[in-house]
Amino acid sequence: MAINYSNFLTQIRDYTEVDANVLSDTLLDQLIRQTELDIAGKVDYDDLRKYATSNFVTSQRYLSLPSDNVVIRSVQVFDGSGDRNFLEKRDTSFISEFNNTGATGLPKYYASWDDFNIVVAPTPDTTYQVQLNYIIDPPHFTSTNSTYVSTYQDGLLLYGVLSQAFSYLKGPMDMYNLYKSKYDTSIEAFALQQMGRRRRGEFDEGVPRVKVPSPSP
Repeated sequence: MAINYSNFLTQIRDYTEVDANVLSDTLLDQLIRQTELDIAGKVDYDDLRKYATSNFVTSQRYLSLPSDNVVIRSVQVFDGSGDRNFLEKRDTSFISEFNNTGATGLPKYYASWDDFNIVVAPTPDTTYQVQLNYIIDPPHFTSTNSTYVSTYQDGLLLYGVLSQAFSYLKGPMDMYNLYKSKYDTSIEAFALQQMGRRRRGEFDEGVPRVKVPSPSP
């Protein structure tokens, strides 16, 4: 069950024994966001994975990326028989040298051109369907938005924010160490859960079937 945002802020203040004059809503929102970004940097969880379809166009070697793209995981192109082909990632120098030969055909390589486009080689000789698999920024838990982490990993989020809060308050260090240890342990459990779910195919439309227990702080 998703934790209520207002109750979450109250929990942080209760455990740290300070009020909103010290840990304001704005500050706690920042600590929540820092924790969300840290979790996303350590666990490649399913809610961050998205895909989009588009087309390579004849004689056009550039392809626009989805607006919410952060990291490209893979680029797949479908040939005339409908077979899926993964493009190899190379640097832009390789792509430029390859395309300078004037070669055309089914794209085999890609490189990040800028924040908004990739470039491929060889240059497409016809229209090909392409699928982009990519990572997005983690959604932000707010008063109007529950997230995968706040719903299924509320204990992990709580430990992370508490460790950051005690760091901000500069003590007591034993409390910081306690919640930092709980956070690190929960991160490992979350990562193992995600790895196991992918191996067993126990992920259904982006919603986990089993929630990892989150003990009380």
